[in-house]
Amino acid sequence: MSAVSAPTAAAVLEHVVRSIVDQPDAVTVTVTEDGDRSRLDVRVGPGDLGRVIGRRGRTAASIRTVTRAAASKDGVEVDIEFLDD
Repeated sequence: MSAVSAPTAAAVLEHVVRSIVDQPDAVTVTVTEDGDRSRLDVRVGPGDLGRVIGRRGRTAASIRTVTRAAASKDGVEVDIEFLDD
């Protein structure tokens, strides 16, 4: 995890995702600067993406809400992308 501009948001995001998946050691969060916003890319192990996204994307939406609230403490806005390796 490389969280230069959004350390709180990245830490919260990683903690929440690790608590949901079957393979917590496979979770990685990468922070990319994109102008005035930060993009947090979350990679999970095989078969865990469905758990993170949830039915109709409700789990992913909730994770995004919590992470954006944490990002406000960092004073930044974030976008979260869930990627499957």
